[in-house]
Amino acid sequence: QVQLVESGGGLVQAGGSLRLSCSASARTFSSYARGWFRQAPGKERELVAAISSIGVTYYADSVKGRFTISRDNAKNTVYLQMNSLKPEDTAVYYCAAGARIPKYDYWGQGTQVTVSS
Repeated sequence: QVQLVESGGGLVQAGGSLRLSCSASARTFSSYARGWFRQAPGKERELVAAISSIGVTYYADSVKGRFTISRDNAKNTVYLQMNSLKPEDTAVYYCAAGARIPKYDYWGQGTQVTVSS
């Protein structure tokens, strides 16, 4: 069974940093695009950052210059480095993998990120 497992979430003060990781099992995702989404209470899920199989990246305007997505295909893992965190970054963060984006086929269970002011 394919699994995507996020880790690295937690509570941090505004201005701080966190690094999320998403490891995959049961299959390799080197040819898949990988994305990080987030959903805050009462809001729709939004795409935060994505990286193609060849390393082309996309960032939502709200996180440009603060977040960095990267991938390590040898480890079947994607990362999201989050710097200069703001209270509005508070959300559950989900990783996903897609063979043909914008459709994502596999999802993780989510990890909570809370930024205190």
